[in-house]
Order: sequence, then structure tokens, then C-alpha cells
Amino acid sequence: MQELRLLCWAVLLGLGQACPEPCSCEEKFGLQIADCAYRDLEAVPPGFPANVTTLSLSANRLPALPGGAFEEVPLLQSLWLAHNEIRTVAAGALAPLGHLKSLDLSHNLISDFAWSDLHNLSALQLLKMDSNELTSIPRGAFRSLRALRSLQLNHNRLHSLAEGTFAPLTALSHLQINDNPFDCTCSIVWLKTWALATAVSIPEQDNIACTSPHVLKGTPLSRLPPLPCSAPSVQLTYQPSQDGAELRPGFVLALHCAVDGQPEPQLHWHIQTPGGTVDIDSPNVGTDGRALPGVPPAAGGRPRFQAFANGSLLIPEFGKLEEGTYSCLATNELGSAESSVNVALATPGEGGEDALGRRFHGQAAEGKGCYTVDNEVQPSGPEDNVVIIYLSRAGSPESAVVAGGGTGQQAPGLLLLGQSLLLFLASF
Repeated sequence: MQELRLLCWAVLLGLGQACPEPCSCEEKFGLQIADCAYRDLEAVPPGFPANVTTLSLSANRLPALPGGAFEEVPLLQSLWLAHNEIRTVAAGALAPLGHLKSLDLSHNLISDFAWSDLHNLSALQLLKMDSNELTSIPRGAFRSLRALRSLQLNHNRLHSLAEGTFAPLTALSHLQINDNPFDCTCSIVWLKTWALATAVSIPEQDNIACTSPHVLKGTPLSRLPPLPCSAPSVQLTYQPSQDGAELRPGFVLALHCAVDGQPEPQLHWHIQTPGGTVDIDSPNVGTDGRALPGVPPAAGGRPRFQAFANGSLLIPEFGKLEEGTYSCLATNELGSAESSVNVALATPGEGGEDALGRRFHGQAAEGKGCYTVDNEVQPSGPEDNVVIIYLSRAGSPESAVVAGGGTGQQAPGLLLLGQSLLLFLASF
């Protein structure tokens, strides 16, 4: 009913509007057609009848499509914009065209495209974007185009495509992606597998070829040899302190994130503390612990969180402000993997519960002027896989260490805090 009202409104409004002067408008085969092709136009002219269903602006000199360019023609079903000089399609330029079935943007210079506008074009059946300057397509760009039958992306500058790019296109029967400078690394292997298995017609497959690396240049994707590829894996490891070791204020917290994968994954640390979130691309320091160029240093030229190239993370002055969750994330072309650990300082007394609700006990050392919490491991139930470690601290009964995680020396979430710099920096 709402669409019928819109149609009636558009028809009535259209009857009272003239065609833009450079164009010709007519009814043909039951369609309202506006023809503005070959008019040497440098902008989309205003004044179209609102009931226009086909608009041709091909073979002009349009440099861009601004937001709202087609708000006057909400019932548009076909839009032809080939052979212009369009470099940018701004957000909102195409979004109002919810009835659009055919869109031709081929033979332009498009490098900046509002991919999010496609999410509104659920009726689209033909999309021609060949012969442009596109270098990438965002993951999920085509997620709403379930009616799309033909997609042309050939003769662009695409180096790679995100895995699953074409998965939402359940009606797709024709795809052209030839003559793009594909970088034949692990990220493109999925495309070879998909292209060989799909029922979609993909012409000119010998021209879907590698441009790099040099050893594979000119190799058709369909004949790409097996590549040594593996998704990332990560493991948080620690080095336990000696039994009876005493922790003093300002101890060093050290974690090590062991990473595996091919291509070599990029390591990222995500730290959530009471003061906020800290994100670190590793490394942010050199082998001497000093900040790399472009990294804001703390006092003494060393960042508060020191991420080394070998996967180690050090917090030289661990205290209440550094409590929180420490996560290492490894990413390569095939995916990502993550592991986390929770760290907090407890406040023990003669007996009671720590910050995580575990029971503890302690006893005063008579005549020694200090308070000692036994070096005792209190395992929790298997449902949360947490080990709490109480370590002594001289001079005050106010603080102890709580480490969250599992048991053993290699377990995501297990953390022991040492008195001095741990030995994760043995090799760089």
C-alpha cells in the first residue's frame, strides 16, 4: 500500500514537471524514460519528473556523483552512467534508489565508491563496474544484493578479494573479474577454490591471472600451485617465580604471546584497564625497551606497556592502574586468533575473600615487622579455569597478587608475577 501511494504521488508530481532542458523525456513501452546521453554534461541536471523509471546519463563529462544526486527520481529502475569521468560516488548518491534493477557505472575513473549505498539496493539485478580504478572491495559490500544476477568487475585494479565476497549473491549467474592485477598470496587461494567449484559463469578465466609475486606473474588463477598457508594460532605463556619469592611494590609483569601462521601474522595487544583501553601494534619498542619512532614514550623514553618484536609484553611498574584483561591478537590473510589473561591485585586480611571471591588465609610473622601471605595456589572449579596465586609482600598487609587463568606453564589466562625481569627477552 505504501509503495502504491508513492507511485501515485510520483505520477501526479511527474505530470506537473517538465524535462530538464538538455534532456528528452518520453513514455516508451510503458516506461518513463529520460535520455541525457551525449549532452556534454558536467553535473546531473535537476528537474526530472518524479515518475522517471529509466535515466541515461552515459557519455557525458560527469566528474562525480554527490550525495542526493538522484533524490528526484525515487522510482528509478535503470540508471546508465557509463563513459563519464566519474572518480567519486559519494555516500547517499545511490541509496534512495530502492527500486533500481540495473546500474551501469562502467568506463569511468571510480576509485572512491560508497559501498554502503549498495545495502539499500536489494532489487538490483545488474551491476556493471568494469573499467574503473577500484583497488579493493570491502568485506560484506554485496551482502544485500540477493537478487543480483550479473556482476562485472573486470579491468579494475583489484589486488585481492576478501574471502566470501560473492557468498551473499545467491542469484548470481554471471561474473566477470578478469584483467585485475591480483596478488597471488594466501589471501587469494579461496577465490581459486570457489571459482573452480561454483556454477556461476566466469568467462575469460585465463585472464584472471597473477601480477605478483614475480615468480607467479602471468599464472592463471585456475592453475595457481599450492601455497604454504595456515591461519594464525596464539598461546600465552609465562615463567613462574621461585617458591617463596617475595614481590615488592613496582614488580615487572611479563607476558609472552607465541604466534604461529603463514604468512607471518601481525601481533596486536588489546589491554583493558580501569583507566580505559590501550591498543598496541607490536612491536612498539626496540630491543633496548625504548619507544620506536612515532610511539609516544613515557618517562625515561620507555612506554608504559612495552611490546617487543618477539611477542613479549612487559609492564615495568605493575600496580592497581595496570589491573585488567590482557589480550594478544594475531592476524594474517587467512584469519585471526586471540588469547587473554585477567590480572588483579587482591587485598588479604587474616582470612576472607579476594577480588575474585576466593577464600584465602594469612598469618603475621611475629617480631619481623612485616605481613606474609603464604605462597599458596588456590585452584578454582573447572567451570572458570582460574588459578589464584598468593605471594608475599614485605612491609604491608595491604596487597597480594591474584592471577587468573588455567593450570600449567602454557595456558591461556594463566599468569604468575615475578620479582624481576623475566627471561622472555632471551631471543629477538
